[in-house]
Amino acid sequence: MLEHLTTEARNPQSEDLDTLSPLEIVQLINSEDAKIAAAVAQQAEPIAKAVEVISHRLGHGGRLIYAGAGTSGRLGMLDAAECPPTFNSDPKQVIGLIAGGPKAMAKAVEGAEDSLELAAEDLRKIELCSQDVVVGIATSGRTPYVIGALDYARSQGAYAIGLSCNRDAAISARADLSIAPIVGPEVLSGSTRLKGGTATKMILNILTTGAMVRLGKTYGNLMVDLQATNTKLTERAKRIVQSLTDLSSEEAEKLLKRCQGELKTAIVAQQLDLSSEEARSQLKAANGHLRNALTAHINSDRQNNNGFKS
Repeated sequence: MLEHLTTEARNPQSEDLDTLSPLEIVQLINSEDAKIAAAVAQQAEPIAKAVEVISHRLGHGGRLIYAGAGTSGRLGMLDAAECPPTFNSDPKQVIGLIAGGPKAMAKAVEGAEDSLELAAEDLRKIELCSQDVVVGIATSGRTPYVIGALDYARSQGAYAIGLSCNRDAAISARADLSIAPIVGPEVLSGSTRLKGGTATKMILNILTTGAMVRLGKTYGNLMVDLQATNTKLTERAKRIVQSLTDLSSEEAEKLLKRCQGELKTAIVAQQLDLSSEEARSQLKAANGHLRNALTAHINSDRQNNNGFKS
């Protein structure tokens, strides 16, 4: 029952919430938010396991699929939408599903979250397979739509991860892996768009960022696989080329144009004195990992200089 859930409990710190001044409201919410990072840190090991599983399956043709209702569903769809421009990932690689469909992003669809079968239907529509990972998000840990998603995922051999903010949540028993940051009662009782939503966003950020890093989408902390779809990202791509090649702004821009805007190709071409086609081949051989592509070429040259075959 709801009354037994931590996320539904009354927070003693905010029992007089409606009597507080604007500054006191800000200070109270901020002090409660300060507890979130520690709650997430307590889940470091299961989150790391999730990153490992997700990166492995994405690297072998699988997909990451978020499933949630309300705020949880919206956060999943947001994280999925941010992957292509940040990591130049295929839009079909990370997918967000929300109870009630895309229209539920802006307006609640009554009763959609209470359907076990609706999630299975949504997963069937995208042809869920055994290589996929499904992350069921429900801060309460008991949302029927999410339970249905996890049950169907496991029935198809997909890896099921449950993300909630309550101990011993119902979805934990329906998942291969459980992540449960316990953030405590909300400032506004039951409003899990607050601490619960923030903890969820933090974890989703880690899951996709961690997985994409392991897939070679970064070089150090630089987004070398970003998709330059606007002026800001185009300028960022140029600055990254400059920082890794010591080229001027104008030279970096010319190099990117010569490499059809492909940032990693441009860096390999410049650093190893290769044509854009040769640079692409070098990257392909390194499975898209920029550091591995650069290192492999250097090691090959060393072997050749020592009389070894490459």
